[in-house]
Amino acid sequence: MGIARPRTAHPPGLYVMFFTELWERYSFYSMMAILSLYMNEALHFDVAHVGRVYGAYTAGVYFLPLFGGLLADRVLGFNRAIVGGGVLMMFGHLVLGIESLPFFYLGLVLLASGSGLLKPNVSTIVGNLYRDRPDLRDQGFNIFYMGINLGAFFAPLAVSWLRTRYGWSIAFMSAAVAMLLSLLVYTGFNRHVRDAAARVEKGSAEEQSVPPDEARSRVITLLAVFAISTVFWLAFYQIFYTFTFWARDNTITSWPPERFQVFEPLGVILLSPVLVAVWVWLQRRRREPSTPVKMLLGVVLVAAAFGLLASAALGGGDAGRVSAQWLIWANVLIAIGEICLSPMGLSLVNRLAPPRSRGLLMGGWFVSLALGGYLAGYIGGRWDQMPHSRFFMMVLAILIATALPLSFMIPQIKRTLHRAEPAAMAQ
Repeated sequence: MGIARPRTAHPPGLYVMFFTELWERYSFYSMMAILSLYMNEALHFDVAHVGRVYGAYTAGVYFLPLFGGLLADRVLGFNRAIVGGGVLMMFGHLVLGIESLPFFYLGLVLLASGSGLLKPNVSTIVGNLYRDRPDLRDQGFNIFYMGINLGAFFAPLAVSWLRTRYGWSIAFMSAAVAMLLSLLVYTGFNRHVRDAAARVEKGSAEEQSVPPDEARSRVITLLAVFAISTVFWLAFYQIFYTFTFWARDNTITSWPPERFQVFEPLGVILLSPVLVAVWVWLQRRRREPSTPVKMLLGVVLVAAAFGLLASAALGGGDAGRVSAQWLIWANVLIAIGEICLSPMGLSLVNRLAPPRSRGLLMGGWFVSLALGGYLAGYIGGRWDQMPHSRFFMMVLAILIATALPLSFMIPQIKRTLHRAEPAAMAQ
């Protein structure tokens, strides 16, 4: 009998999911880039009402994956959930392009429902591709995450060009083309992900590999991780809301305000390889931070970004305009924080989730984004009710208050991960 050797190449299905997610994220971020401006300038919503709609929509986009993951685990399977979700999103973008208030709300409902079916199940399949090579799972999620940020980078550039030349309708409807490309990639190359998209049946060997007590412990640990994630996204989603108004009203620039949104994903694209190289260098010296420590570092970096903007506001941005460099560098800090937290969070959920609940718990990860998005809108509604410096310091205080308890939870998270690794190797 030959000795089993570790698999060192990434599965071809990873690249199918990479381009599926790239085009889906392009469609999402192109719409998000102009959503706040559209509500304020075309629909004439005041800033507080923009915040309520923005928060409710973002919450829906990331809360519905809880049900989408459950449906995929128990009823639809991952393939049908992803295709059905993609079709709903494509029609949502088309409907949103009809400049009428009822169609505006209908488009948001279709987009949120489609995202609920698609988002958790794409990420679950990525993790499932690494059942026979768990040591490569973190690397796989970093590559997959590059697809997300390539879409997020090009979307504001393209949609701002379309908006300024052809108007709101063409800008919104262009996202439907991207969603069609996402569906064509996924269905055309589905043979590479078919096995990873299979549901885990009740009573299967994979399900029984995790005892009930251990499954409960893992779920409790993940709930703590979700709470940390919520606060991170509360701050992150200011990029598409209050940062847009800051760029328009308080920054010295001739750019369309939504164009500043490219710096965060560009930072992720350029700096991800650098940070991964740093982790490898530290790993060789047995000093690489653990996954929860990396997530804590992500929260701290985003806190630093809000501290930077608070300084800019105190230096003149409260009542006038300041250099665009402040906003650009704040986006770069947030980008490094996202690299530390988000792909590691996706990998962590896939590693810890009991096999038959992976879709549901991946949905739980997106619920943390939903709560963060909703709270981003709720807090952002105070943007024009206080000096901008006080607003930025308020978000900074929330981030610090989260980072402190997280630092005390790190040992528990690390113990749960250590118990999960042998089970992952056996699958």
